Amino acid sequence: MEDFTFYNPTTIDFGKDKEKCIGKHLADHGVKKMLLTYGSDRIKRNRLFDTVVKSLAEHGIEYVEFGGIVSNPLLSKVREGITKARSSKVDAVLSVGGGSVLDSSKAIAAGVKYDGDVWDLFLRTAEIKAALPVFAILTLAATGSEMNPSGVVTNEATNEKFWIASPHTFPVVSIVNPALMRSVTRDYLVYSATDIIAHCIDAYFTASVQPRFLSRLTESIINTVIETTEALLANPGDDSARGEFAWASTQALNGLTFSGSSGFSYPNHMIEHALSALFNVPHGAGLSVVIPAWMKWYHSRNTAQFERFAKYVFDVTTAEEGIVALENWFNKIGTPTRLHQLGIKEADLPATIDLVLINAKQFGIADIYTRDAVTDIFRNAQ
Repeated sequence: MEDFTFYNPTTIDFGKDKEKCIGKHLADHGVKKMLLTYGSDRIKRNRLFDTVVKSLAEHGIEYVEFGGIVSNPLLSKVREGITKARSSKVDAVLSVGGGSVLDSSKAIAAGVKYDGDVWDLFLRTAEIKAALPVFAILTLAATGSEMNPSGVVTNEATNEKFWIASPHTFPVVSIVNPALMRSVTRDYLVYSATDIIAHCIDAYFTASVQPRFLSRLTESIINTVIETTEALLANPGDDSARGEFAWASTQALNGLTFSGSSGFSYPNHMIEHALSALFNVPHGAGLSVVIPAWMKWYHSRNTAQFERFAKYVFDVTTAEEGIVALENWFNKIGTPTRLHQLGIKEADLPATIDLVLINAKQFGIADIYTRDAVTDIFRNAQ
């Protein structure tokens, strides 16, 4: 096990009606006026917006609305949010929504405190030295953004989908009420399941040092996601299963699953970011196509770990059987496993591969993911 320092400053307030506590959380941290970010007007139709506003009013907190954030969030919207936050002189950001809203909120919070263009922070040509405090009410479990410092945004002018991460962009408090996730559609439930699994397996399979405890923890998260996804597909009203699904999502990317690992990378996300940047496919749907294709290409580099996955997740023996079992499960729950299911044609691949190679440089793994390697992975997905 490698040496490490583990730090996670986010408070998770988990449970029924916890969204009613948001005003107190903000007041306890001295917030007087905040930018309230969200996606669609669904939070107004289902009255969550009213609940939040009432809690803010009870604690004398002003708010400025900033809605319209889309899935696969856009840099132009982040820039718009920065302008609004500055002109309104807010002292915090409250995200009400899923990972896209929260990722955008982190970028807005960092951008407000930076004198240049916020994209500099994504390009790593400037460092995040400060950010407005970020708070969150989660309505979709998938990204783990509620308990980590990362945020992913697409620059629609360049089709680059990059990320930021800084100690300054951890949420201060994130509220996770599984009941708020009941309206998640079937499609986005299975896409979310894929995203959570991807957060686990990238380090699990690629780490040069992988403690057994972390392998067991990862397998537990994946098994929980598989079990609860199937339970929720059978009964969307199963709040117990939804709660376990949500907490597994948080655990998958809050730092625990790689504390003590080393030498790992995130190739599945690196590849998928090109798909969602170019074709605006749901991130989880892109991942369910990429993951089996990547596993077929990569497994001989770490056969023992792939055999472990096969045994402890799907109760089969060989690496190849484990890969087939995961792909079959993706097919069973109805998330895509082939490029054509995403509307991506063979003629689209050269430009897609070009973008993957750009991503590989940013992820620091360009020596492994050459044009030939990425071509072979995409061939597995056809």
